[in-house]
Amino acid sequence: MDSENQPPVNPWAVAGSVMVGTFMVVLDTTVVNISLPYVAGSLSASIEESTWALTSYLAANAVILPITGWLAALFGRKRLFILSVASFTAASLLCGLALSLPALVLFRIVQGASGGVMQPLSQAIMLEAFPRQERGKAMGFFGIGVVVAPILGPVLGGWLTDNYSWRWVFYINIPVGIVAILLLRRFLHDPPYLDRSGKRIDAWGIGLLAVGIAALQIALDKGQEEDWLASAWIIGLLVTAAVCLTVFVVHTLRVAHPVVKLRVFADRTFTLGTVLVTLMSFVLFGSLVMLPLLLQTLMRYPPLEAGLAMAPRGVGSLIAMPLVGLLVARTDPRRLLALGFVLGGFTLLWLSWLNLDAGFWDLAWPQFIQGIAFGLLFVPLTTTTMDGIARAEMGNATSVFNLMRNLGGSMGIAAVQTLLARDRQAHVNILGSHVDPFSPAAQAWLRNLQSAFIARGSDAVTAGRQALAAAFGMVQKQAAMISFIDAFRLLALIFLLLAPLALLLRRPEHQRGPTVAVGE
Repeated sequence: MDSENQPPVNPWAVAGSVMVGTFMVVLDTTVVNISLPYVAGSLSASIEESTWALTSYLAANAVILPITGWLAALFGRKRLFILSVASFTAASLLCGLALSLPALVLFRIVQGASGGVMQPLSQAIMLEAFPRQERGKAMGFFGIGVVVAPILGPVLGGWLTDNYSWRWVFYINIPVGIVAILLLRRFLHDPPYLDRSGKRIDAWGIGLLAVGIAALQIALDKGQEEDWLASAWIIGLLVTAAVCLTVFVVHTLRVAHPVVKLRVFADRTFTLGTVLVTLMSFVLFGSLVMLPLLLQTLMRYPPLEAGLAMAPRGVGSLIAMPLVGLLVARTDPRRLLALGFVLGGFTLLWLSWLNLDAGFWDLAWPQFIQGIAFGLLFVPLTTTTMDGIARAEMGNATSVFNLMRNLGGSMGIAAVQTLLARDRQAHVNILGSHVDPFSPAAQAWLRNLQSAFIARGSDAVTAGRQALAAAFGMVQKQAAMISFIDAFRLLALIFLLLAPLALLLRRPEHQRGPTVAVGE
């Protein structure tokens, strides 16, 4: 089809079309998490084995992200987007019908690869559909999908699993995918400047990148479970990732038509913005994985209630995103970004003041304000980072940007899981050292526990053993709570340290001079 002969389309119609599919994909990254115990039970697998349903999705997603720009140039954006939505929808149906874990993992790989295309492609399409001075509005709309969807995922997953079955976590994608395809066929067109000329396929680049990214993603996802460098398998994955990605960089800088154009990092603002989004995702996804663990393991929240307790963060982001999108055109986005880091750091410090007696509103208010902070972060960071990128290079830039955002999230999850496990054990040893037979306070505490068990009908010997077990359980619970507090404080420190870096970004061009026309 000749894209130059297409009638002009309202950019908001384009934005709505691409966001339907993108929201579905981003939601799927977290909606499955809360259903894993039910998946394991239904498919006769262990909880550890069922996590491959997540690892396979994330690995396939990470592999496809950086080559999306190249694929769009090869096949055309409209054709690639519709094919991705169709394959994601079909894979969702097959995931719901899966009768074994290997089958589910295979279909999740197809889901991950299909979904990986849509995130950077939708971002590139929306950035190009709007003039520069209105890109903040577009990214506010886009941010509702990529920031709010992962937060709402546990709520929807918990509700579907509790009321229907884990299979409906996948079936829910089918009507959404059909609507997305109909909208894309109507409103999406390829830009006239999209270079689809025949070029030699960079097979070596694709192979090295795919193996390196997949190895890194699997190592991050399975590292804590396998005890990191104590596992030969994890060491092998990390070495493979390091070698493949190093060779990939050298190869890419030498070939004429690489699958990923790394020279985009010559733009200082793009480079700094990519570093900031990586670290922002480190904190965002790290904190996102901590709260469900805190709620379900220490505070005994059921899955649905745990999801609802996390909803205020999504509400805050939902309110902030469109408002910040309007502010970006009227004020310096770098100041909004710095404010977002400071506000986000403050809310993480607020969460570090929680204890085991915390109620719903003790969790709700810091999360609501944190949602506002994430709105202040995502929209200004994206618009500022992409401001100096030419339209023809937007697909490549958004692919790299989204890859680093996803890898930052994976690193954050891996770091938080490791910190919680190691820190909890350290605090168990510290707290446990104060419970000894020579401490009068400890002796009085154990006697009170023993008396309580005797009052319930236990004999003196059994009650003594129950008292020791109960005391150790309390020590473990307090140690776990302290480990969560330490993790919140670490993430808060990272956010506060990032605030000054936001001011080093270059101010967007439309705020430095005359307004840039749509057809620049």
